[in-house]
Amino acid sequence: MVTCVSVLGSTGSIGRQSLDIISRMPVRVAALTAGQSVDRMAEQCRQFVPELAVMATEQAAMELKERIADLPIRVSWGEDGLIEAATIVSADCVITAVVGMLGLKPTLAAIRAGKRIGLANKETLVCAGELVMAEAEKYGTEIIPVDSEHSAIFQCLMGLHDHKEIHRLILTCSGGPFFGMDRQQLQQVTKADALKHPNWKMGAKITIDCATLMNKGLEVIEAMRLYRLPLEQVDVVIHRQSIVHSFVECVDGAVMAQLGTPDMRLPIQLALTYPERMECPVDRLELTKCGALSFCEPDTDAFPCLALARECAKMGGTACPVMNGANEAAVALFLEDKIGFYDIYRLVKGAVDAVPFIAEPTLEQILEADRLARVYVTEQTAI
Repeated sequence: MVTCVSVLGSTGSIGRQSLDIISRMPVRVAALTAGQSVDRMAEQCRQFVPELAVMATEQAAMELKERIADLPIRVSWGEDGLIEAATIVSADCVITAVVGMLGLKPTLAAIRAGKRIGLANKETLVCAGELVMAEAEKYGTEIIPVDSEHSAIFQCLMGLHDHKEIHRLILTCSGGPFFGMDRQQLQQVTKADALKHPNWKMGAKITIDCATLMNKGLEVIEAMRLYRLPLEQVDVVIHRQSIVHSFVECVDGAVMAQLGTPDMRLPIQLALTYPERMECPVDRLELTKCGALSFCEPDTDAFPCLALARECAKMGGTACPVMNGANEAAVALFLEDKIGFYDIYRLVKGAVDAVPFIAEPTLEQILEADRLARVYVTEQTAI
């Protein structure tokens, strides 16, 4: 079990749940980072008294510094502050709960500093998975997934002697708020509709990704990278109840699954206690009360983002960072009511087709591909 943690993205949904778990454990907090939520960060600083608190901007940092002037906490800001939080000497684990490409550089820095990574930032592996996993192998760094689906796979794989025993991974997907709708019906949906996830309470960006099924596409790519498997060995099924969090099918036909109530605190806690387990404050799964469990294939005609993500995974190279960057930009516009639901797919597909492809990109080329994708989305919506 870890003893001291840095939480990157502490004021977001995963960050807050991480701190809830940490507050119940004999674990210290070394550093906290946030965007602009000064009020919430000030509260967290008073509760956990980290060595370092980091905000996205200098203005937010100066406001926080004034608010916690009576506490022995250093305050910093920006990317340099994030990297400092990820590499702070006292922490033996870093929970990367920031959203988007912002998490890539601090995650790489934490890996090189030998920290255990509690990975909740899926974009890190989507955009630079081969590079990240190579660095983790080089520095002997543990990457333990915090996503419920990848944690489920991680737990199932504890029962295997060798990854050669895997036939395929099966990621479950709730289907989001629009399950069963066709293209015509989806033309009319609004931001408010898309933010009504049936089972999980999450941040706005990931909730929209769940509505488009892009989130599951990102998770397919993440699973490929994390478990070093080809695309053909990673499948998706719709499971409306969110009770089975994922499956591992073995070469002999045996299928293992991890079940539980839909609560992110369990995978968060496991990332901190692995290889041990301890009591967790989540509701217990009552099998006799959870009802029937159903499974079906995803509708990739109504939800084309999932198929697009699989196409990009097959292409490799800069296709994935372009797709991810364009998706982040398009979802932000959707949340601002500037584009419609299907415009997200249209813009992402357009970026993948438009941005020059590089088969074996460096980190700098990955970051440039991300930038060009965002520029494309901005230019297309400014027309």
